[in-house]
Amino acid sequence: MTADNVRIALVIGSVRSPRLADSLAAWLERELAPFDWLDLDLIDLASIPLPMHTLQPGGTADSPIAGRLADADGFVFLTPEYNHSFPAPVKNVIDWHFTEWAYKPVAFVGYGASGGIRAVEQLRTVFPELRATTIRESVLLPMAWEHLDAVGRFVPPPGTVEALHTMMTELRTWADALRSIRVAEPTGRT
Repeated sequence: MTADNVRIALVIGSVRSPRLADSLAAWLERELAPFDWLDLDLIDLASIPLPMHTLQPGGTADSPIAGRLADADGFVFLTPEYNHSFPAPVKNVIDWHFTEWAYKPVAFVGYGASGGIRAVEQLRTVFPELRATTIRESVLLPMAWEHLDAVGRFVPPPGTVEALHTMMTELRTWADALRSIRVAEPTGRT
């Protein structure tokens, strides 16, 4: 990582097994690998122990990923839509942390029958409470399971790669812009 690079945490929101998220995350990693300005940190909620019964108000100090989230300049949430909303593990990871989200941009890649739009729109109302900025651009993948090849690799429909690149350009712009705010108010508590 160079000083000019942007560290983005890609948070995989599904904890189900089996899950479509594995194919989609692999596709995202392939597509984002050529971005020379990007350092990607993959955070898979299926492998992170964040039990709900130890959650504390304002974040929980002993989170195994707090440092990784704090080091990130921004976030991409890969989220499915379950029952017209985002899954409980996504809300849990958000609530386990507080200052780690402050003054950072958040982007979304949603998937489901309707492309995850309802999950994404609900997440857009959650993050501002944590002083995070959700960006306008997102990637929505309706019926992504219909775009898997014979070995389960996601083959994006036309326009999807372009939408991802547009989203990442906006995410980088916001990450660069919000860096100065994080330096001035690093705790996120004003």
